[in-house]
Amino acid sequence: MTPHAAGTARARPAWLLLVAIALIAVNMRGPFVAVAPLAKPLSVDLALTPGELGLLTGIPVLCFALASPLASLTARRLGAEMAVTITLLGVLAGVVIRSVDGTAVVMLGTVLLGVAITIVNIAVPLIIRRDFTKGRQGMAMGVYTAALNVGSFVTSVATAPLAEATGWRVALAGSAVFAAVAAAFWAAAAGVRALRPEPVTPEAPTHDGAGSPPRRSLAAVTVALLIGFGGQAFSYYGVTAWLPSLLSDELGLSPSAAGAGASLFQIIAILGALGTPILARYAGTMAAVIVLGVLWISVPVGLLVAPELWPLWSSLGGAAQGGGITLIFTEINVIARDQVSAGRMSAIVQGVGYALAAAAPTLLGWIHAGTGSWDPPLAVVVVSVVAFLVGTGVAVRMAVRHHR
Repeated sequence: MTPHAAGTARARPAWLLLVAIALIAVNMRGPFVAVAPLAKPLSVDLALTPGELGLLTGIPVLCFALASPLASLTARRLGAEMAVTITLLGVLAGVVIRSVDGTAVVMLGTVLLGVAITIVNIAVPLIIRRDFTKGRQGMAMGVYTAALNVGSFVTSVATAPLAEATGWRVALAGSAVFAAVAAAFWAAAAGVRALRPEPVTPEAPTHDGAGSPPRRSLAAVTVALLIGFGGQAFSYYGVTAWLPSLLSDELGLSPSAAGAGASLFQIIAILGALGTPILARYAGTMAAVIVLGVLWISVPVGLLVAPELWPLWSSLGGAAQGGGITLIFTEINVIARDQVSAGRMSAIVQGVGYALAAAAPTLLGWIHAGTGSWDPPLAVVVVSVVAFLVGTGVAVRMAVRHHR
C-alpha cells in the first residue's frame, strides 16, 4: 500500500483535515508576532533590557533550528497525529505561562512555544505527504503556508488594540483562543489517533517510490534544498525585522506608514502560497523557482534603486516569500523516499535554515550600524536570495533528472 493509499484508508474527510491544518498553521507564527506590538509595555512592566526583549522574538527561531532533530524524533516515535496534539497543548500552555509575570516566566513560556511549534513544523508536512495525493500536496501545502501568514497578519493587527483595552497579559494570552479552536477541529479530524502513539516505520519499496534519487544523490538534493531554504529564511527574517526601519530612515515615513510596508509583505504572501502550486503544475516546478527568484530579488534591488516604490517591492517580495516556503516543503515531500526520510530531510533543511534565519536580524543590524547605510545590508539580502534561487533550482533539477 502506498503512503497515500494508507492515508486514504484513514477515512476522514479531506476538507476537515485541510481546515484543521489551516487552523493549526494560524497558531504557528501568531504567538511570536504578538510580541512586537507590545514591546513598550513589556519593557516597562518587566524592566526588560533591549537584549531581553530581542530574545522574546529570537528564541522561537533558535528553537526552530536547535529543536528540529527532537521534532523529527517525536513525529517518528509517536506519529504525526500525536505530535500535532503535543504542539497544540504546548501552545496553550506556552501562551498562558508567558502572560503570567516575571522575566524568567515569560522566557520559559516563549521557549515552550518555540519547541512545541518546531514539532508541528515537521509533523504537518508529513501528514500532507501521507494523506493527500501527489497532485494535491502542493495545494494543501499552499493552504498551510497561507494560513501561517493569516495568523501573523491577524495577530499583528489585533494585538495592540486588544492590549490597550485589556492590558498586555490578556493580549499575549489571546493566542490561546486560536489554539483551542484548532484543537477542537484537530480532535474531529484525527479522532483517537490524536492521542494514540503510532510510530512511523520505513515503507516497503513501491512503484511510486521508484523515481526517488539513490541515497548519495538524495544527500546532495538535501544539501541543495538546505541552501535554498537557508536563503529563503534568511531573506524573510531579515526583511521582516528591518523593512519598517529602512522605510522610516530612507523615506521619512511615520511608524504607522512604515509598518504598512511590513504588513503588505506579510499579507501578499497568501497569494504567493496559493498561486505557486498552480504555477508549478501548469508551467513546471523549475519555472516556478525562476519566477519566485525574480520576485524575491526585486525586494533588495528595488529598495536600492527606487525605495519610493516600496509598496510594489513589498507586494512582490510577499508573494515570493509565501511561494518559496510552499515550494521547498512540497519538494521535500515529493523527493523523499518515505515518511521517515521525509521527516529526516525536513529536520535537516529546517534546522540549518532556521539557524541562518536567526542570525539575519542581528547580522543585518550590525552591518547597518557599522556602515551607517542600508545599502550593504540590502546587498547581503541579494546574496541570500541568490542562494535561494540556486539551491532550490539545483534541487529541483536533480529531482527531475531522477524521476525521468
